Amino acid sequence: MAGLVVRPRARILHGHDWVYATEVLKTFGDPQDGDVVSVKDGRDKLLGTAIYNSSSQIVARRISRRRQDLDRDFFVRRLSLAQSWRERAGCDLTLCRLIWSEADGLPGVIADRYGDVVVLQTLTKAMDGAKQVIAECLADLPGVAHVVERNDAAVRALERLPAVSGCLVGADPGERIIGLAGAKFRVNFLSGHKTGLYLDQADNYQAVAGHARGLRVLDCFSNQGGFALTCALGGASSVTAIESGAEAAARLKENAALNAVMVDVLQEDVFDVLPRLAKREEKFDLVILDPPSFTKAKGKIHEALRGYEDLHRLATPLLAPNAMLATFCCSHHVSQEAFLGAIAAGFSQGRKSAHVIAALGQPMDHPVALHLPETAYLKGFLLVARPSF
Repeated sequence: MAGLVVRPRARILHGHDWVYATEVLKTFGDPQDGDVVSVKDGRDKLLGTAIYNSSSQIVARRISRRRQDLDRDFFVRRLSLAQSWRERAGCDLTLCRLIWSEADGLPGVIADRYGDVVVLQTLTKAMDGAKQVIAECLADLPGVAHVVERNDAAVRALERLPAVSGCLVGADPGERIIGLAGAKFRVNFLSGHKTGLYLDQADNYQAVAGHARGLRVLDCFSNQGGFALTCALGGASSVTAIESGAEAAARLKENAALNAVMVDVLQEDVFDVLPRLAKREEKFDLVILDPPSFTKAKGKIHEALRGYEDLHRLATPLLAPNAMLATFCCSHHVSQEAFLGAIAAGFSQGRKSAHVIAALGQPMDHPVALHLPETAYLKGFLLVARPSF
């Protein structure tokens, strides 16, 4: 087996499963992009088996600490382990993330299940080469009739992979109405957002909506309306949702009608709307900030933090006395501590204070690997605005 030798300070020597290009001392056996390779230290000790791509900044991603091939038995075993963990954790196996990349030992593989439909993403070259085998393993699960690939994510470009989508097993499932967190959503798996819905926010939808009864709610970056709809169904006195995307805003309105709730949808940029609402002295009892990732690169963290500061500075004038703020960051490059610091800076610039009453994060079907902090991408906080002392 071809492979590579890592430098003495490579993070894989300390438990991490990635090897960066700068950590490679040498390669041997002429490994090709998409190959399974062995990873060794300078003393020729085997550190495990990895998938290889010289075109990526992360040239190797470990799949096992032993020698391992990407055969069907491997995928069956990994899928079985992923299923058994989620079953033990009490997840609904018909509506959850079945595979979460490195956290389930399948780097670059994401599989979300919606009833009889599984939406698959293969974001690394080796796994993309095995996507039909992975799809067939997923189709063997009881009740699964369709496996759809949504490999149109921009991150595939980092592995020199094309953007594609289509059906791998079964016919086009068409549009479906999916129940999530007590709300109903109309989903098109081939043309909708990402894999269909934000399954990672399902628990947070319910947690935040549990505080919404009788409150005036502002949901920023609403997308298809997860927080807006669940808050409206939770008895909010009014719900305003801001979503800049035309397709998402239209789907949000459809979902509001589907759930028979009133949501005032503003199809505008959040950073434009918030100052205008503040100028009109609008106030809300619950404000939700759930923006897309402000950075996809480690080198852009400073800019991302400045963006989070600005966002919270603009939101603070809209908070009524004792109002609640639910705020989220979905970039693994931004730590929970750094995100909280940006929130505090924004509140300080807005001359407001707050109490943190809860930390929010990923559900059980999005497990976090202990030695791979990159698998912990979603973090959030629930705050209550307080007078400055």
